[in-house]
Amino acid sequence: MQRAHGCARAAQGRRDAGLAIAPPGARCETARMSGTPTLPITLLIIARNEASAIARCLDSVPFAAEKLVIDSGSTDGTQEVSQRHGARVVHQDWLGFGPQRNFASSQASHDWILVLDADEALSPELAHELRERLPQLMQSTMAGAILRRQTWYMGAPMRWYRPMVGERMGRLYHRGRARWTDVRVHESLRFEGPTPTLEHPFIHLNNPTLVHKQLKTLRYAELKARDWLDRGKPVNMWLTPFVYLSAFIKDYFLRLAFLDGWRGFIVSQTAASYAAYKRMRYYEMRRNPESRDRAADLLHGYGLDP
Repeated sequence: MQRAHGCARAAQGRRDAGLAIAPPGARCETARMSGTPTLPITLLIIARNEASAIARCLDSVPFAAEKLVIDSGSTDGTQEVSQRHGARVVHQDWLGFGPQRNFASSQASHDWILVLDADEALSPELAHELRERLPQLMQSTMAGAILRRQTWYMGAPMRWYRPMVGERMGRLYHRGRARWTDVRVHESLRFEGPTPTLEHPFIHLNNPTLVHKQLKTLRYAELKARDWLDRGKPVNMWLTPFVYLSAFIKDYFLRLAFLDGWRGFIVSQTAASYAAYKRMRYYEMRRNPESRDRAADLLHGYGLDP
């Protein structure tokens, strides 16, 4: 009876957050695992306006002794949803992806940290693997571990496109032995020590629609262009057509996107467009400095932090 009530509470939490209930068989995984002891690790999420997704992420890691959400000003109830699902919420104005993650690491109660984005979640298989391997890993001198990410795109998992099938990512680390790069976007985790690779993947529910993807592309391009501006990167606009073409060929053919049908074509075209657009936007920032603040104001109007 207690297990049934636990499943009901988990289901209600997902409905409160506007989420689909997990498929049968996985539905009560959180309730079953919640009776096991927690491990001294912090689940860390940086978020803004992620109320529709963050509950699933938080519920997928029931063994974490602490769940910490660093919120940069949500207006959709992300903070309340996070708290209902067991998280401590800390506000921090947006610093850029790398600095925001490093700030988040400093706020954790435990040295060992697992980082997920709000639109990601552990698979039941990876959650089980982590519970089995973490005690030994945390006793070792390892700097962390590499996780694999499986991406769902347009409602189904990608099967062939390499960046979305088994992508290797540093997401588990000891904060004294690893640090995020201090860049506004496309940050990465730099380890100071060995890092084993775990077997099972975590799940990434990529942008709900192409509209969401385009908004994210605009934001990421803005952040990347500002990084280039800080470094004084040469513009080299003449390269842009070749960058677009090479990016499309690389993704569509060399990374096997064509085997995923029209979804593969769309993801390749989107990636190539982003590669070209961020260079065009950088050119505009250099040529017309007023465009920086005007674009920032527009993005803020959509709830995006440039």
